[in-house]
Amino acid sequence: MARRIAVLGSTGSIGTQTLDVARRHPDKIEVVALAVGRRVKEALEQAREFGVRYVASNMDAGEFDALGLEVPEGVELAFGSDAVAALTQLPEVDVVVNALVGAAGLQASYETLRAGKVLALANKESLVVGGDLIMPLASKVDEQRRAAGLAPDHGPAGALMPIDSEHGAIYQCLIGEEAREVERLWVTASGGPFRGKKSCELKDITAKQALAHPTWNMGPKITIDSSTLMNKGLEVIEAHHLFTMPYDRISVVVQPQSAIHSMVEFSDGSVKAHLGTTDMRIPIQYALSYPERWDAPVTPLDFTKLGSLQFDAPDVETFRCLALARAAGERGGTLPCVMNAANEIAVAAFLAGEGSYLGIAECVEIVMDAHDVQPVESIGQLLEIDSWARARARDNIR
Repeated sequence: MARRIAVLGSTGSIGTQTLDVARRHPDKIEVVALAVGRRVKEALEQAREFGVRYVASNMDAGEFDALGLEVPEGVELAFGSDAVAALTQLPEVDVVVNALVGAAGLQASYETLRAGKVLALANKESLVVGGDLIMPLASKVDEQRRAAGLAPDHGPAGALMPIDSEHGAIYQCLIGEEAREVERLWVTASGGPFRGKKSCELKDITAKQALAHPTWNMGPKITIDSSTLMNKGLEVIEAHHLFTMPYDRISVVVQPQSAIHSMVEFSDGSVKAHLGTTDMRIPIQYALSYPERWDAPVTPLDFTKLGSLQFDAPDVETFRCLALARAAGERGGTLPCVMNAANEIAVAAFLAGEGSYLGIAECVEIVMDAHDVQPVESIGQLLEIDSWARARARDNIR
């Protein structure tokens, strides 16, 4: 029976690659709903190709009417953030692929799990900002899946499947292992385009330079985060929530070839590493196929041509965002929400030519220092704090 999916963020990097996986496996995946920000024309073309009935956009109806676009026959197009969230509640949907960018994805993740559906998660902020709310929900859905006979006989029940090369790698390395025997999670980083450089060499970095990632093809925001190592800091917080691992047992290691996607170290000294081609369609497909493995969506890694593997410690003095994110995670509560919001504003300013590259970390640190940390209580609380942090960040663009 085909898995019926909704793709939130269908025109972005993860969204288009998800649809490519669906294109390769039409007998296994049925796309029933799509959500986008403003690229409605592309979404309607996707809907036409895949026979999708439900499409939602964050733009309003008046803006759409001004575009003069024709809605394909059989497609129901709705507008606004509530329409996007409503896709997670459709009875026709089994799995929600959350590839929305930024904190906007948190509500969709929450509603997906509240509806008892499988969440294939590519939105980092869902766990970075709301991990204290999301993970208990995921545990409840895991219990429901086991009770309904939907969980595999061995391994996790699969309510929350990470779409991320690093967390997907750790997820697979942990299958069949005892949690109490896990000593350390090793999260790998490519090092980005500025690996080996010092702060004095990064003063005049342009957005174009920062967007030139050496190994991964990603959207602009996540590419900038990769260059500052903020992306790796966010992944450390995600790993803490996903795998219930203390921060002092999560380490980052720079692996420039991006052949090893992450590793798990066990109490007896053994280490499992997940290797593969640098293509996001592999973790996307596994998140959709679990517990099965389908035919490879890309050419597998040729170890005879790989050459050497290099490992280095991250330079947290130069790339301060990694240290800031880890500090936010360790402090916990609402501080990760503030850190994330400030980073989104600082990165957007840098991409717009309004802030400097090194100013991203400066802005994040200023806003974090100004925040009075509270325990996480609700989505509404996090949205209020997110709004405060964004306003404070706009006043501190460097």
